[in-house]
Amino acid sequence: MFTFNRALPEEAGVPSRAILDVITYLDKKIIPMHSILIMRGDKLIFEKYYAPYKADTLHRMFSISKSFTGVAIALLAQEGKLSIDDHIVDYFTEYVNAQTHHWIKETTIRNMLEMRSCHASSTFSERSEYNWVESFFTVAPTHKPGTVFHYDTSATHVLSALVEKLSGTDLLSYLKDKALKYVKFSSDSYMIKDPRGVAMGGSGLMATPLDIMKFLYILKNNGTITDDSGKRRSLFPEDYVKRATSNISDTLINAPSPCEAQGYGMQIWQNEKGAFVLYGLGGQFGISIPEQDILIVTTADTLGIQGGNQIIYDAFYNLLLPHIDSTVDATGAEYTKLIETTNRLEISLPRTPENYLRTHISASSAAFAKYADCYFNLEDNWQKYTALHLKLTKDGISYLELTREYNDKPENLRIDFGFTKMQTGIFPIYNKEYTAGAIWLRDNSLYIRVHMIGEIVGSVHFQFYFGDDDVVVHMHKIEGTYLDEFEGHLYGHLIAQNK
Repeated sequence: MFTFNRALPEEAGVPSRAILDVITYLDKKIIPMHSILIMRGDKLIFEKYYAPYKADTLHRMFSISKSFTGVAIALLAQEGKLSIDDHIVDYFTEYVNAQTHHWIKETTIRNMLEMRSCHASSTFSERSEYNWVESFFTVAPTHKPGTVFHYDTSATHVLSALVEKLSGTDLLSYLKDKALKYVKFSSDSYMIKDPRGVAMGGSGLMATPLDIMKFLYILKNNGTITDDSGKRRSLFPEDYVKRATSNISDTLINAPSPCEAQGYGMQIWQNEKGAFVLYGLGGQFGISIPEQDILIVTTADTLGIQGGNQIIYDAFYNLLLPHIDSTVDATGAEYTKLIETTNRLEISLPRTPENYLRTHISASSAAFAKYADCYFNLEDNWQKYTALHLKLTKDGISYLELTREYNDKPENLRIDFGFTKMQTGIFPIYNKEYTAGAIWLRDNSLYIRVHMIGEIVGSVHFQFYFGDDDVVVHMHKIEGTYLDEFEGHLYGHLIAQNK
């Protein structure tokens, strides 16, 4: 079998102080990190998770999924079941007729792998029950395929459907059987499926960060590994890996940040250091830097944070890379400090930026006394919430409880949170794990932040603005598909206040 060798950072020429500088910087910038893994050469030198995340917690990897789909296509080509220069319509004749646009008919699998299909954006919405695969063939194209770069998740989704059609199994099972089983990829990993049961090969991978590091490591080694017995094994087609990780498509005109402006290969991005990166929404990264033989994997939730992804890149590029192979501490003191700090890593309580008006520092005592146990009747709202109960405890579990009319019955939706420690629970309606904390912004303004964990990566935010006998609640969810019930404003009248 195959396992990573492990070593201390200093044994691989990496100063522990540089890793600690990265972690400190990301914390200062209030970036919600979930994990950081670093390899140098063949050794895993750092692996830490932010509680409640753990090593075996499956994380949604979003568009890193695309890189897996691309490799699956390459393996099918290696088997002779397709050619990447085939036209995609030849495999989905059920969606093609005389009215099908000629640019769709001209689109090849290669065009789709290179993100140079005939569509300027995805042809489906994740909210839609419509046939996602069919939409690629029926939505009017915008340009000739094989020319300009446009990020088209629907193209990858069709390739995922093609993998399942030709392999006779789901996409990730096919990859595990053909290759990933040899690196002990997590047995409980899976792909979320679309409404028709097709694996979401563009965004649905649920895996551990170490799984991503293994996949990244195989790519870095041109598709091969050497197992624990010394046997060299080819897992991914070498010619595909070299092509997929090269610079094929220009992304400059569509890039929202420098990290996305470096070019694109086949379902794999280029990075600012002249190499490649597996790139997923919200800070899911697998970064290869061959010049210094470094691999970095992160998971996070940068959704809604302007420039958040670039902050992660810059932290490693500016604080870690310049110090590799510089003088390292031989005493072990810096490593001890790193481990003492990182053993306490957790998703942090809400806090304000350093330059924020810090009125919340003195607000908590008066605010707790005034709003510790309040009940409000809510005026009409589209979410059908009728009542709100807010229970506050300084050091223990606080909670907000919304009551709504659902199927002609009252339903209570409770969310626990903490002021001194994040609290975990199961988020109502969606039955997904979360962790939540709160802070007083002013004497009459309370802010609660909820981090979702699992398939739903995102956050829900509540800001309470208290009047003498009323409350305005601003609910804001930062997530593209779910949690709509927690978006908008509520207005309530105080009916009871227990002290």
